[in-house]
Amino acid sequence: MSDLTADPAVVAGGLAVHGADAVDGATRLREELVGRGLPARLAAEAPSRWGPDAEPAARPGRRDAHRRSRELLPQLAELAAELEDLDHVVLAGADGVTAAAETIARTLGRPLTVLDSTDPGRVRAVLADRLERTVVVLAGTSDATVETDSHRRAYWQAFLDAGMGEAEAARHFVVVTAPGSPLEAVADEMGVVVLPADPQVAGRVPALTAFGLVPAALAGAEVTALLDDAEAFSASLGRDADDPALALGAALGAAATGGRGAVALVGDGTGLDGLGDWVARLLAVSTGGAVLPVVVETPTAPGVTGPDVLTVSYGGALAAGDVPGGGCAPHVAVNGPLGAHFLAWEYATAVAATVLGVDPLDRPDDAASTAHTRRFLESGPPAQAPSHTEGAIEVYAPPGSPADLDGALRHLLDGVDDAGHLAVTAYLDRVADADTARLRPLLAEALRRPVTFGWGAAGEHHRAGRPAGSYLQLTGAVDGDLPVPGRPYSFGQLQAAQAAGDRQAQADRGRPVLRLHLTDRAAGLAQLRDAIGRWRA
Repeated sequence: MSDLTADPAVVAGGLAVHGADAVDGATRLREELVGRGLPARLAAEAPSRWGPDAEPAARPGRRDAHRRSRELLPQLAELAAELEDLDHVVLAGADGVTAAAETIARTLGRPLTVLDSTDPGRVRAVLADRLERTVVVLAGTSDATVETDSHRRAYWQAFLDAGMGEAEAARHFVVVTAPGSPLEAVADEMGVVVLPADPQVAGRVPALTAFGLVPAALAGAEVTALLDDAEAFSASLGRDADDPALALGAALGAAATGGRGAVALVGDGTGLDGLGDWVARLLAVSTGGAVLPVVVETPTAPGVTGPDVLTVSYGGALAAGDVPGGGCAPHVAVNGPLGAHFLAWEYATAVAATVLGVDPLDRPDDAASTAHTRRFLESGPPAQAPSHTEGAIEVYAPPGSPADLDGALRHLLDGVDDAGHLAVTAYLDRVADADTARLRPLLAEALRRPVTFGWGAAGEHHRAGRPAGSYLQLTGAVDGDLPVPGRPYSFGQLQAAQAAGDRQAQADRGRPVLRLHLTDRAAGLAQLRDAIGRWRA
């Protein structure tokens, strides 16, 4: 890896990028981009950059969104005062719209409950938590999502069942959505407060817009400081030199075109909790899988390094004399305030997408998965008997694979070659089944290849994986299902349809998918850890 102290960092607006110029080909690429006038065009968000479908307004990640978001601040302050007695903030949404708010709340130490799951146990637990003091922020982009609609229906019924009238129940909702969206129409019928999302931003992981700011502000976060930090950094965007975001984007693009298409994202311990998850979604969905982001738990966890891995650490301000990385030796380190990070990564991702020739508005895997989910909700997932049952695990092995647990797992893992990676997706409860996430470092240590991990439908960026990906899907028995009010299906059936939709989308692309169904979640996870240990042996 590069010696980050050997070359000066690129610094502006409080954010520093170390090591970018040392990435092979990055300096030459940056010079080429400057020669083409790309930095200024991206900073101006020229509509032609994104194609006719993005004109005139729907452009991903407008770089001046933070300025227009200031118009929200008086309304946010008034709303927070009106809802002061509702101190339990629940953010319900899908498709990455919850990621930024969760990052803000975690970084600033504010309590925010995120409901991005259709697992019946998770939904039931959140519904039972301080209902009388809950305000639900429903976040949705221009598309109607069955997940958000189901959460809305469940909470509305819960408020009514608690003895609230419709007017009082409506007070417990705030909706953030694009003007003219189906969710806005529903909100108007319900009589709830609607805060419009910026119509000029079409990014899949919006940060410094109403999607990120409204829930964080209601949870008590000081969002004005985020906008101030973004404003201070924004002056550097579009420069031909002294532009940290351009340096970062060129490093990402050069690495991906030079054989380092996996990006290990590791926090350096300087206070930006959860930023890696937001960056991972941004990189994956905006590069169409050309970049494979891998969120690594700590600087010493397996998966930080690899022959085709660009290691990028991130964090807040470094103390004088501190070496970036927090204990690992990254190729690139990014340090600065959170508001600057949001803006820098959005711009850098746009640079990388340009280099890779990718349309960031295209999400074929996501569209296919969603279409399959809706079809399976109507007709039910395809009937399938397990190929083998062992203890608390039902094995659904792909064609050509051994049927038993050890054999199927060995077949899947042995098939991850020097160009491949493993994506683990758990359709489980990310709180009650939190130990599932510990499988990622175990598998990364065993495979010595990139291993990603995501929770169910919230792990949307795993759908955009590279063609060489192999997929391990975990599902679990439902202990007491929960109906979706007004719909002919339950949350358990919705979750099963989502899992089946993801499997079908991957199978359609010829990707191997091993599904392990845990008939007892705790016992099944213990069995799986043992099986991984036997494979390593």
